[in-house]
Amino acid sequence: MRGTTTQGGYSPAQRLERRLGQTCRSAGYDEIITYSFISPTYYDKIGWAPEDPRRRSLKILNPLGEDTSIMRTTTLPSMLEILTRNYNFRNKSAKLYELAKVYLPTESVLPAEPKMLVLGTYGEHETFFTLKGELEAILTGLRIRKPGYTAVCDNPTYHPGRCAKLTMDGVDLGFLGQIHPLTAQNYGLEGEVYCCEINFTQLLSMGEPEPTYQPLPKYPAVSRDLSLVCDEALTVAQVEQCMTGAAGKLLRNIRFFDIYRGKGIPEGKKSIAFSLELRADDRTLTDADSEGVVTKVLAALQEKLGVTLR
Repeated sequence: MRGTTTQGGYSPAQRLERRLGQTCRSAGYDEIITYSFISPTYYDKIGWAPEDPRRRSLKILNPLGEDTSIMRTTTLPSMLEILTRNYNFRNKSAKLYELAKVYLPTESVLPAEPKMLVLGTYGEHETFFTLKGELEAILTGLRIRKPGYTAVCDNPTYHPGRCAKLTMDGVDLGFLGQIHPLTAQNYGLEGEVYCCEINFTQLLSMGEPEPTYQPLPKYPAVSRDLSLVCDEALTVAQVEQCMTGAAGKLLRNIRFFDIYRGKGIPEGKKSIAFSLELRADDRTLTDADSEGVVTKVLAALQEKLGVTLR
């Protein structure tokens, strides 16, 4: 009987994970691999309260010691441990990533085992916005659209003024921001430390369409810059979302490029500036076309958010 052969290869999920590694490394991040079992004290170090439901972990029946007695429900402490090790080795900067499972108890015998993508960085030039930009570049490399951002001030692990929750289609995916100074102090880290944690399994389950190719545009784009005055508490993401919804199909891209506080701006307010790129597929836009879009955008901003033109 003649034998049969099979052709090996990677599954779609495995190919995507390999591409994730490539995009992370191209953004300057080095991969780490950490243990899935941790110490219960790790939850104390990242500021989780004793009654926090995220502390509910699977216990190992025959652990080697207290330091490896439970299965982790978050990858963040492991990332902070490795960042601390780099800091103690006097590395002036570090950019690390890990794609690893967490183990969440369920009603059934087996736990849920989603994979989490966690990024961690510190250094002279690292900020909330550099990490946000690098995350979006990584997602773009995976052909995944950028998530929405909502300011969060009650996450005990992160700085209350520099933390955002990541969402997509109303689903919470994780957090991005500066590690709380008290948490950093628990690890002996000085200076600002930034991390991002995303439920990668959840992100992939939402699905993205296969890329389609379109011909190059025949007609030129029109660029309009808008400088706006808004309340200090209003986020750029909220303003951008409102503008996108009001602009209509002629809007092809929107880019935030400036923020200003100071002379000429009332107290409690800030000035933010955006560049809008407008284009039609069937004609060259006229001044009336672009003015119509800008008028609708400004009207929506005034009505919904109280934002005015500077």
